[in-house]
Amino acid sequence: MRILLIASAFNSLTQRVQAELRDCGHGVPAEVVGDAAAVRAAVDRHRPELVVAPMLRTAVPEDVWSRHTCLVVHPGPPGDRGPSSLDWAVFEEEPTWGVTVLQANAEMDAGDVWASAPFTVPAGVGKSDVYRGELSDAALDAVLLAVERFASGAHRPAPQAGLPVRVRPALRQDTRRIDWHTDSTAAVLRSLRAADSQPGVLDELAGGQWFLHGGHPEDRLRGEPGEILATRAQAVCRATTDGAVWIPQLRPRRVPGGPAAFRLPAVLALGDRLPRVPEIPVPLGLPSHRTTFSDIRYDERDGVGFLRFSFPGGAMSTVQCRRLLAAYRFACTRSTRVLVLGAARDFFSNGIHLGVIEAAADPAAESWANIQAMDDLVEAVLTTTDRLVVAALAGNAAAGGVMLALAADEVWCRRGAVLNPHYRLMGLTGSELWTYTLPRRVGPEQADALLREARPMSALAAYRIGLVDRVLDASPGQFARRAAELGAELADDPVTHQRVTDKKAVRARDEDRKPLAAYRAEELALMKRIFFDPRAPYHRLRSAFVRKEPPTAADGFGGPGGSGGSSGSSGPSGPGGSGESGDFRDFRDFRDFRDSGGSGE
Repeated sequence: MRILLIASAFNSLTQRVQAELRDCGHGVPAEVVGDAAAVRAAVDRHRPELVVAPMLRTAVPEDVWSRHTCLVVHPGPPGDRGPSSLDWAVFEEEPTWGVTVLQANAEMDAGDVWASAPFTVPAGVGKSDVYRGELSDAALDAVLLAVERFASGAHRPAPQAGLPVRVRPALRQDTRRIDWHTDSTAAVLRSLRAADSQPGVLDELAGGQWFLHGGHPEDRLRGEPGEILATRAQAVCRATTDGAVWIPQLRPRRVPGGPAAFRLPAVLALGDRLPRVPEIPVPLGLPSHRTTFSDIRYDERDGVGFLRFSFPGGAMSTVQCRRLLAAYRFACTRSTRVLVLGAARDFFSNGIHLGVIEAAADPAAESWANIQAMDDLVEAVLTTTDRLVVAALAGNAAAGGVMLALAADEVWCRRGAVLNPHYRLMGLTGSELWTYTLPRRVGPEQADALLREARPMSALAAYRIGLVDRVLDASPGQFARRAAELGAELADDPVTHQRVTDKKAVRARDEDRKPLAAYRAEELALMKRIFFDPRAPYHRLRSAFVRKEPPTAADGFGGPGGSGGSSGSSGPSGPGGSGESGDFRDFRDFRDFRDSGGSGE
């Protein structure tokens, strides 16, 4: 069936819906639409049999929904209406919530119900994490059922008449606002979690107005409510009436007429405004009874080491890459047979940190430092030959984050994860030793297709082509436990010792054929040429991406259409890069340039 996706942004849910409907054999173009005219144009262009809107902020115009069945995914149970449904659910700490697929009509969220699915709202988890996890799982169940029902031609959707209806307004800043002198830690965290990652909570801090993003409880530090007490891993700790909270990211309030602001690590955002407070680290092996912020942790059991890392948005700055590399090197000193990498839930990695790069005094130099720090980390994983390394992807990964995972011996993916194994939508050729790992995994022809098409992939699609070794059908909250069980089985497997021996021999053989340093040098030569060329599309695409602005036609992304795009830091939606500054279309173009002796300098 020809199904058109329309969305206000090619976000994680839109990507997953597209990927999984494609897995079912449907043709699924996707269009980002900003108003009724764009919706009309998209429908006229594609002439779909069905229209699905996974995330739509604008109303479907009557002349469209009266001629086409248009299914809207609403992030609330049947009868719920309003633009901030999930925000309210997290803010009011609802134990259960739901997703409804309803037919667009004249009244927003009031159409007939084609399918719905409930889900449990995990306690203490931010809205965006819930959205990409539990809500995404429920939404896919409901969308697939609705599409199946539509295709049957026999199903009649259920009117909402008779359902208890709850209409709520947008959750605005005056409701989200934190009063540091009266609100408890629990109340502060509730506001922060309901605003993560958008829109954040507007607040006064260090003489300026900022949106606060993210929130983690602190069990030991205390001080005057609202006061900044300490820093850790570029997050700041602020006192509450009965404790303290860690805030990882800040976004300055936009100056009228000025450019759009974007989130940054809190310490970096504050800059000279940050008061003189101590940096208070915590050990990698944080005791289980501690309740505090730590974005990198290590523990081990049953012969397995677990290196957990969780960075906001999955983006990894130079500093974060170096800290993670130090933690990885520590983990490799431990006498474990298996080492498992990844977050307990949500993002694995989306590669280099475009926000930190954009904010740098010299973005080209920061880009260069960041990609080399990523390469150092990937090379450390690839050259670990005394144990098996597993990349456990609880959530989405893109660009260099996918290539980081491919450096491991095995890649395990949660069923709901979306992968974007490409770079070109940011005008980059990529590094992270992908020219070694990706063709080795899927073959040169499949590597060509992945880079050329630049499409999001479901975990099952990635498994079918060999990009992923195992897909775990686990909920977001169960994934870490299931990965730990499988890690223990792998450590106990008598075959594992032989696999480690074979791994060492293969690495030595590959190194003799062509050293990793050669792959890395070729990749970095091209990346350097892009980074230090002020005319390269990468710089405009990066700026547009972090500011959530549409790319321009000059960058090869303008005009209607486009079903590409990717999650996290890997780029905007659109039909592809311009080919300037070494923006190669596929692996063959890269090989041709490399083999001709081009240096990229």
